[in-house]
Amino acid sequence: MDNIRKLVGADFPLFAFSHCRDVVAAVSRAGGFGVLGGSSFTPESLEEELRWIDDHVDGKPYGVDILIPENQALGTDIDIDEIVARVPQKHIDFAVDLLRNHQIQANREDVVDKLFLPTLPEAGEALMDVAFRHPIRLMVNALGIAPASMIDRARRHGVPVGALVGAKEHAVRQVHAGVDLLVAQGGEAGGHCGEVSTLVLVPEVIKAVKPIRDVPVLAAGGIMTGAQMAGCMAMGAAGAWTGSIWLATTEAETSETFKDKMVAATSRDTIRSSTRTGKPSRQLRSAWHDAWDGPQSPGALPMPMMALISVPTFARIERAADAGNPQAKALSSYWVGQGVGLVDSIRSATAVVQEFKQDFADAIETLMAAVEGGA
Repeated sequence: MDNIRKLVGADFPLFAFSHCRDVVAAVSRAGGFGVLGGSSFTPESLEEELRWIDDHVDGKPYGVDILIPENQALGTDIDIDEIVARVPQKHIDFAVDLLRNHQIQANREDVVDKLFLPTLPEAGEALMDVAFRHPIRLMVNALGIAPASMIDRARRHGVPVGALVGAKEHAVRQVHAGVDLLVAQGGEAGGHCGEVSTLVLVPEVIKAVKPIRDVPVLAAGGIMTGAQMAGCMAMGAAGAWTGSIWLATTEAETSETFKDKMVAATSRDTIRSSTRTGKPSRQLRSAWHDAWDGPQSPGALPMPMMALISVPTFARIERAADAGNPQAKALSSYWVGQGVGLVDSIRSATAVVQEFKQDFADAIETLMAAVEGGA
């Protein structure tokens, strides 16, 4: 744990990725390390969120994650008006019909929005402008090699750079690019993930990068308990990167409908689908996926076009579901990993950290007893 404590200042190497500032602050105050998903915000709203975290984190360390894809189907030299104009009418009609078939009133303008697209390079730069004005202790990138500008800017601010990887060859490229921390994210994870399981990926990544440079590796994917965290650290991980467990906390940004669905879900109720962002990401399966992945669907659009439909559409779905529309509840979904089957109640983020610590300690004690018993 000393290497992580020295790198980012966390007392307990439990990293909590969340789009909710309350979760980030609570986890860091409890001794873990909160990471705000910065790509959920515009530069203006990110400034507001980070200012709030600074005021509520009690001086504890936290980080920011910004999603800057290495490759985009539409290229990078394109503005939002051009992207909106390229959204096919058949996709718009399909989304409108899907909502109406579930008793949610919608028109064309309700399902296509001129969003701030954080996946475009200039947007990522603007978000970094904001993040580096605050006392963050880690900057993380996903969906490809961390951009050179991110690494250069982080170096100037004395901030370590982390990167998510789903295969050992990606990890090697990231280390050569200069990152300071790797998150080996197995296919069990929620959101954008690869196909290799955490149990296999973590030792593969550690073995692959060790000859190049000593880079701490966090395990991610399906980790919902301190015992799982201890098991991953027994494989050589420096800590755990978690996400789904925080969606089932009282502070989380998820709707009450989705939290109820999490508690009821099993580990087999998730699906990897491109129908939310345009790239495969693991979500809780719902009637949305059955429709978009079905035979009548026009198919998912590439990133970032798919988000222009899914973001405003899901906002309407969740509002209708929380208002009591049972058919809207059937569509309700969010990014979540296979560990959702381990969620049996809604707790505070602070309580989750404390349970992780106790579960971790108990697991370590059990491992030590096994060693001593065999000596």
